[in-house]
Amino acid sequence: MYQLPDLLHLMARLRDPQHGCPWDLQQDYASIVPHTLEEAYEVADAIERGDFDHLPGELGDLLFQVVYYSQLAKEDGRFDFDTVVDAITRKLVRRHPHVFPDGDLYGSPELPRLDEVQIKQRWEAIKAEERAEKAVAPEQLSLLDDVPHALPALSRAAKLQKRAAQVGFDWPEALPVVDKVHEELGEVLEAMSTDDPQAIAEELGDLLFVTVNLARHLKIDPEDALRAANRKFERRFRFIETTLRARGRPIEQCDLAELDALWEEAKKQLEAGR
Repeated sequence: MYQLPDLLHLMARLRDPQHGCPWDLQQDYASIVPHTLEEAYEVADAIERGDFDHLPGELGDLLFQVVYYSQLAKEDGRFDFDTVVDAITRKLVRRHPHVFPDGDLYGSPELPRLDEVQIKQRWEAIKAEERAEKAVAPEQLSLLDDVPHALPALSRAAKLQKRAAQVGFDWPEALPVVDKVHEELGEVLEAMSTDDPQAIAEELGDLLFVTVNLARHLKIDPEDALRAANRKFERRFRFIETTLRARGRPIEQCDLAELDALWEEAKKQLEAGR
């Protein structure tokens, strides 16, 4: 079987100025980013579908993205793949003092057992120290630093809220958040009456943000919830298409009442078959 050094060699060959792949030679950090995001989502999709036969391939595609960036950086004289491995290993050893108290990766001392709350507290404290070390101006250090802007909006909203909650800026339970959802929905309706697209978009954003907050209080990942809703919509809509095709009815010729009736039928049949 091929090993990691083989993959690194392959990457170097692809980027060889004389004999490499023309497409690969044209790429840079920014051009690879969309592929990285796509590959990460394909890993998540394979896991969600329980498609473990294809998961190794999807993980390989994602690993290749890391190898690609490392090759680009090596060519620029910035760092190489070994630097990446060293950086993540050091970071994880540092962030797990309950496992590596003396910073020795291969040491195996007897350690007292910590509960999940204690481990989480240590983890957050260490991350706060790392943010402080990275800060250009320590007096401007924020809890919200290093929350990636490239995260999907729902995930970033949840992460921002989680950070703010660390200092008590949060509702104590879910029910007040439900009240806030109703309040924000009312503001959306009010904005709609003004026919101001910018105001409507702003209020709708607030509604989505507080809905994420509700999901967080209910311990539900908003991205996971929305992906599940997408899959449910897709199953039901495909049922409508399949049913109409069997009846010889073009979907474009159906009115909303007929489509809505089929939607209800899809709900009944698909939910009964779960």
